[in-house]
Amino acid sequence: MAEGPGKYDDLCTYVRTAAVARGVVLIVVEGDLGSGFSVQAHSDLRVSLPVLLRRIADDIEEDTQ
Repeated sequence: MAEGPGKYDDLCTYVRTAAVARGVVLIVVEGDLGSGFSVQAHSDLRVSLPVLLRRIADDIEEDTQ
């Protein structure tokens, strides 16, 4: 996983703050700064992210079939 702030980190901070969330995974596709992602989450949440992202990918794949 990329460490440090990415090109969409400010937007990720905005979303996390607005949602009053402990964590955010932001994926941007073909945005004004190109495609990219930003993750802001406490270390205990980061451990569960791979399982969550796989479940989301499975749901998206199922919805498109």
